[in-house]
Amino acid sequence: MEELALFGGAKTKTTPFGAGKRFGAEELRELEEALNQNTLFYHFGNKVKTFLSDFNSMYDVTYSVATSSGTAAIHVALGAAGVTVGDEVITSPITDAGTVIGILYQNAIPAFADLEPETYNMSPASIEARITKRTKAIVVVHLAGNPCDMDAIMDIARRHKLVVIEDCAQAYLTRYKGKLVGTIGDYGCFSTNDFKHISTGDGGIVTINSGEDMDYMTAHAFADKNYSRFGAVVQRDITGLAPNYRMTELQGAVGIAQLKKLGRICERRTVLGDRITQGIAGAPGIRPHRVEAGNRCTYWFYMLRLDLSALDCTREQFCRALEAEGVPNRAGYIPSVLYMQPMFQNRSAYKNSAFPFELSDVAYDAGSCPEAEAILETAVQIPVSEFYSDEDAEAIAAAVRKVASAYSKR
Repeated sequence: MEELALFGGAKTKTTPFGAGKRFGAEELRELEEALNQNTLFYHFGNKVKTFLSDFNSMYDVTYSVATSSGTAAIHVALGAAGVTVGDEVITSPITDAGTVIGILYQNAIPAFADLEPETYNMSPASIEARITKRTKAIVVVHLAGNPCDMDAIMDIARRHKLVVIEDCAQAYLTRYKGKLVGTIGDYGCFSTNDFKHISTGDGGIVTINSGEDMDYMTAHAFADKNYSRFGAVVQRDITGLAPNYRMTELQGAVGIAQLKKLGRICERRTVLGDRITQGIAGAPGIRPHRVEAGNRCTYWFYMLRLDLSALDCTREQFCRALEAEGVPNRAGYIPSVLYMQPMFQNRSAYKNSAFPFELSDVAYDAGSCPEAEAILETAVQIPVSEFYSDEDAEAIAAAVRKVASAYSKR
């Protein structure tokens, strides 16, 4: 038994993790061209249009809309789908607040489905159990680049006549049974903020998967104050409330260059994440992040779970020991499931108001999603980067095995 570095033993990872530059001459060239247009407005310039055209070709979709953020992308999809006051929208309790902000901006009410314990994705059975007469849509979250069970979810949605919006903020080029996530539901939503696979500083994309002109025009207008900008004709008749979520030409310019790198980025992350899974398989007290057969995960991060009944330590002790071995990590993902956050516990999205929560009987009780709560209580998150070497991934796995063996009750 090797002595842990935490207690004076040899450190597993003694060399720096691979690193590199995300931006370079390609982005600078596109930005210079954007500035030379003498306009940074998407409708008059060509950078956002080119960015979307390139994205559509990559994803084999007819229509997409650029937005100012991934949060905005989800809001646009919800607005275009007609989600409105008093509707209920089912989503994941383990996700960024950006997944639910648009729901509440539409004065709809989030309802939370429980998760599968090994994939950390939404349980189809739990989704169906949450459906009421008020349910209008499902926002599916492909957490950390791992695809949800889309066949089962789409079957539920079609039987209950629900809209499906895929939150792909962490799931670029993720594949479910060969299909790209973001193209399976009615809408796919992506983020290009600085912490995703590709970055434009901030930004987002919505795919309109029906391929219908009217659905595209509705989504496009909803991202731009309900103004209709197609060709030389701009229609400014206000037919309904909509936000201003426009992407700028500077973001579009960076996006053009970043898209050219996306395939390599995702391929590398898949290799590294799968290598970590293989390396920690069978380690005592360790539950690897499971990717179902036939699927492809693009690992925005790697998250494993601890079986604390098999380990003679707390999660915090495990994390400290892993850090001492040279592997950065953190306990869990978000501080708590979303429904335990103050906004939901106080049922107050707007200051001094219970609206829209007062329109629904959706409950936000502790224990509502026991698997999701258990995931956050036992998860350990480890960063993954496309700049990591194979040796970096092997060192991560070796460190996890070493710490698990040292604390194993066996």
